[in-house]
Amino acid sequence: MEKLRLGVLGSGKGSNYRAIQEAILHGELAAEARLVISDVEGAGILDAARRYAVRAEYVAPGRFRTKLEPEAEERVVNLLREAGVELVVLAGYMRMIKEPLLEAYPGRIINIHPSLLPAFPGLDAWKQALAAGVAETGCTVHYVDRGMDTGPIIAQRRVPVLPGDTAETLHARIQVAEHEVYPEVVRRIAVGPMR
Repeated sequence: MEKLRLGVLGSGKGSNYRAIQEAILHGELAAEARLVISDVEGAGILDAARRYAVRAEYVAPGRFRTKLEPEAEERVVNLLREAGVELVVLAGYMRMIKEPLLEAYPGRIINIHPSLLPAFPGLDAWKQALAAGVAETGCTVHYVDRGMDTGPIIAQRRVPVLPGDTAETLHARIQVAEHEVYPEVVRRIAVGPMR
């Protein structure tokens, strides 16, 4: 079976990317990461990609804080197309996806968010959950649309909020769930009707 060709976008350490890459290396996922792109020049995700011998590219974001400049987003699209990417995986990517990326990959961009969407969209969702006093939170894998964390939900994992939890302890447990569910979702897409 031909492997699903992935392009990964991330802004941080890349722990979700590493979880996916490890599933690939262990033969648990019929996929191939063709390219990792970051909007942060020194991002750990780029170092991780290089350690796995995956092409790593920095794309300067431009003057906006929450999205790429149109020219930068066009460069991202061109890099993804050159690499033959079929599915775009956001792994800690801290910018809104706009055109032309949404047009280039309709229904083929996924994201993982550290809450049970639609609850607590946006930044620091685990801190939002703690502040709200909820009994549980978790993570959500969803398709990306024009809104912030509003695309159709693919999968969720629940994580209890424990007495005495801090933002750090809760976030750490959510990340464990993320590292389980994200490779599973990519695996389902790799063998599903989308191919």
